[in-house]
Amino acid sequence: MIRLVHRWPGLVAGLLLLVLSLSGAVLSIFPVVERLSSVQADALSTAELAERIQAVHPEVEQIRRRPSGRISAYWSDNGVPRAAVIDPATGREIASADPNPFERWLTRLHRSLFFGDVGRMAMAADAAAMLLLTVSGAVLVARRAGGWRRWFSALRGPFAARLHVELARIAVAGLLLSSTTALWMTASTFDLLPDGPSPVTEVERSGRTGMPVAGMDILKRTPVSELRSLAFPDPADATDVFTLKTDRGTGHLDQGTGALLAWSDPSAWQRVSETIDMLHTGRGAAALGLVLGLMALSVPVMAGTGFVLWFAGWRARPRIRGNVAAGRAETILLVGSEGGSTWGFAAALHAALSAAGQTVHAAPMLSFEPARYRRARRILVLSATYGDGAAPASARGFLDRLKSLPATPSVALAVLGFGDRSFPGYCAFAQAVADVAEAGGWRTLVPFKTVNRQSPQDFAGWGRLLGAAMGVQLELVHQPVQPAAFPLTLVSRRDYGAEVQAPTAILRFALPESPFWLRLTGHGFGRFVAGDLLGVLPQGSAVPRFYSLASGCRDGFIEIVVRKHPAGLCTGQLFELQPGDTVNAFLRQNSGFHAGCDAAPLILVGAGTGIGPLAGFIRANARRRPIRLFFGMRHPDSDFLYGEELEGWRRNGQLQRLDTACSRTRQPSYVQDALRGEGVEIARMVRKGARVMVCGGREMAAGVSAVLAEILAPTGLTPTLLRAEGRYVEDVF
Repeated sequence: MIRLVHRWPGLVAGLLLLVLSLSGAVLSIFPVVERLSSVQADALSTAELAERIQAVHPEVEQIRRRPSGRISAYWSDNGVPRAAVIDPATGREIASADPNPFERWLTRLHRSLFFGDVGRMAMAADAAAMLLLTVSGAVLVARRAGGWRRWFSALRGPFAARLHVELARIAVAGLLLSSTTALWMTASTFDLLPDGPSPVTEVERSGRTGMPVAGMDILKRTPVSELRSLAFPDPADATDVFTLKTDRGTGHLDQGTGALLAWSDPSAWQRVSETIDMLHTGRGAAALGLVLGLMALSVPVMAGTGFVLWFAGWRARPRIRGNVAAGRAETILLVGSEGGSTWGFAAALHAALSAAGQTVHAAPMLSFEPARYRRARRILVLSATYGDGAAPASARGFLDRLKSLPATPSVALAVLGFGDRSFPGYCAFAQAVADVAEAGGWRTLVPFKTVNRQSPQDFAGWGRLLGAAMGVQLELVHQPVQPAAFPLTLVSRRDYGAEVQAPTAILRFALPESPFWLRLTGHGFGRFVAGDLLGVLPQGSAVPRFYSLASGCRDGFIEIVVRKHPAGLCTGQLFELQPGDTVNAFLRQNSGFHAGCDAAPLILVGAGTGIGPLAGFIRANARRRPIRLFFGMRHPDSDFLYGEELEGWRRNGQLQRLDTACSRTRQPSYVQDALRGEGVEIARMVRKGARVMVCGGREMAAGVSAVLAEILAPTGLTPTLLRAEGRYVEDVF
């Protein structure tokens, strides 16, 4: 529901939102320019200022001070109205007081689209749409981050999605302020707010004229910094008065004695309205106005990225026909997907259940709201796992909402996990969902099962179990759609490890050209860094194999490190490649294993092919942040991967120190031993904020975690605590 509330105002009011935001951003510049160009007169009293101006322009009728400090005077010259910006030091004119024509034109566009009251109402509706988008967007950002407390947590996904959310996280406060103040000002314009002045009691006038302004006590006591305007009386009319407006209120002065005849304080509504006007226009708060203007510039970018995301999602998501509303469905199908492949299985399940006479509602897991499922008899959860047990993008916050339910629903639950057994976190998130549901007392429809590498056989087997539990015949048939792959041409290869029976190669491919729209939507090879994943599609298989990238797009090539496995379909084909040969591959982001752009020291630990992304981090270390590498190999003469490069990076400061461990030498050692030998220094670096990044086999990673726990024990830190802080990350296989 929140997504619909967020999506449609943006799509429907998109053009007007662009006009509103862009014109507002440009208008925010004028108060700053005016403030910087205005001559300030804060040390003067209003009496001194009025005397100086009156000496130059005896027929002065009014003096105004704008929030920027600019002083303007208005007078008649032989019956012709005149106005000018005044130098308060001399009382002489220094510039025209006429409004900037472009500013005036832009203000009319911003407020009413040149259509008067009708245009004002249209722009008010646009401001309401902006407010709705801002509030719903904030809720969606919090959901994606996993809660309000994790508002600034790390993002993952395509570039357009990350840019959209990053801008929203920064600009949401400014857009909320701008939209609410715009609605208030519109209400004030149409007299919908009680903004009348406080009641006043007038004193009888003297009937005299001619009192010099320099001698009026109240003008002498009023600093120019508080002045808003001073209107002069007609000297031929003894009943006319001076009208003084200040930040504190409005007063009327007898022109013959200078006595205060009446005074009115602004009402509470007037004070609020003046504050809101200042916040919205920047008049009197130029710096804040400029900040709000900069935030408004995010709207066109978010509109563009939002449309790209909507269109990409519309194209990528399977068309689920007959998707019944949540309140009328007997079966609720919740999907947790990172790259979209799980939705294909969900569509097949939805079609099979619908064909069996069931009413089914399919939705992302993050839309989980049991209160809406009034007729539901069962909830089916199909979920992938991101990284080492994390929730996929469409399931962020699901576990928290599942745990916080006030009562266990009476409906039955079934959970099916999707993953790859070669990864240590195989279906860990889906397993966590099943465990939490069991602990919460949910009734299990069928036992927890998994689908390995998008296996149609695993999926069909689970479908038969589900059909038996429901009392229907259920045959699930789904062949995964191959991801869009691009041909990569091998340009060079370096072979290692033959002497120690561990053939390994560093394969470098040419970087293909990627159109801008592919880069914007996160497809193609336009944007990637070391640590992201290269999905290779071997011939004869629809299931990709993933390899950590040892290069970033700025390097101008794509590089991976591959070890040949005896029965490995993909590695066998990769090892047959020669320069000029091609392989079909695609990119998958892996933001959970990025070195980041901060200056925190890095402790890199890898063994064998795990050196790949770690070498990429060092290669990209142009800022010379402190990096220490622990690298395990079998023998330095056979599989010292990146040996020459590492020495060069160490000499030029990209690598601070290299520690190696060799398991096939006279004194065998492993990276765990090297870490233990440098335990004191490792503990010192971690205490000062260093991050630990581990890449390699599961057994090695488990050993590293155990040794690190020993090293950090005296400090009170643990690998678990570091993981929670994002300072201990693994990429293991």
